[in-house]
Amino acid sequence: MPWTHKSFWITPLAIGIILWLISAALSRGLLYRVYQRRLAQTPRERLFLASTGFFTAALVVRAITFAIHNNIGPFHDVSMHGRHIHHLVWGIVLLLIVGYGWMLQVGTGTAQSNVWVGRTICMAYGVGAALTLDEFALWLNLQDVYWERQGRESFEALALFAGALCIGIFGHPFFRGVGQEFTALIRGKSH
Repeated sequence: MPWTHKSFWITPLAIGIILWLISAALSRGLLYRVYQRRLAQTPRERLFLASTGFFTAALVVRAITFAIHNNIGPFHDVSMHGRHIHHLVWGIVLLLIVGYGWMLQVGTGTAQSNVWVGRTICMAYGVGAALTLDEFALWLNLQDVYWERQGRESFEALALFAGALCIGIFGHPFFRGVGQEFTALIRGKSH
């Protein structure tokens, strides 16, 4: 069984430990105060946490797949009954779990919702998106082209989604200002 082999657990453990360390760094001291003032309990917090999970997973997965491809360390592909299980599968499963959780309003900020669970789900969404988009070329071409020229499509998909996350985080003040200016312009013309 794949889940009994140590290489099955390396990627999720590495991603989990890194995200835990980031969360721990944000939970005290100067970073905590800045986080509470600038991000906590806002839509930007959800984008920030999702992008943290996304970038962490993308870097870890790329590093481990590079190691597998070049026979570095104890890493190897996960297989079940002779079939290679791509990390795209785990990404889709994680996205389905997160989506189902959000339908049940787990971690969405409702009165019954737990802030810690909500933050974890946001990071899990980013991880699932990274795992899925890292193999975008596979689901686009319906063949394993990860290390071939067509594999570049995965990098492009990762970059586009990363850009969208960053625009959501850093572009909010700009877009809010544009909206205010546009509203003022319309109100000025309607008087």
